[in-house]
Amino acid sequence: MLDTNNTTRTNGATSSLNGNVNTVNTDVKTLVKDAQALLTAAAALTGEKAEEVRAKGMQLLDVALGKASTVQGQALVKGKELAQTADVYVKDNPWRTVTVAAGVGLLVGVILGRK
Repeated sequence: MLDTNNTTRTNGATSSLNGNVNTVNTDVKTLVKDAQALLTAAAALTGEKAEEVRAKGMQLLDVALGKASTVQGQALVKGKELAQTADVYVKDNPWRTVTVAAGVGLLVGVILGRK
């Protein structure tokens, strides 16, 4: 039988991960745009002010890379958890899994056969 508690927990973990990825993705895009603007402004400047602006831009890029690395690590962990959950489900329900796989294969075959 399908373990609805485990399915709910897995779906919650997936939606939480998606929310984190979207938030970090937005943050990284904002940081990169800010860094690009700073570096563009620094190109027009010379002297001490230019170095200050370049340093600020590099700091923003470092923050963006740090956030991206954190999300990558979280995604890797969640992916392994989801793979483990799928493995357990397939081992507990082999015939149901074969039936679903055959149904999906048939559906894809019919769709591709029409074109």
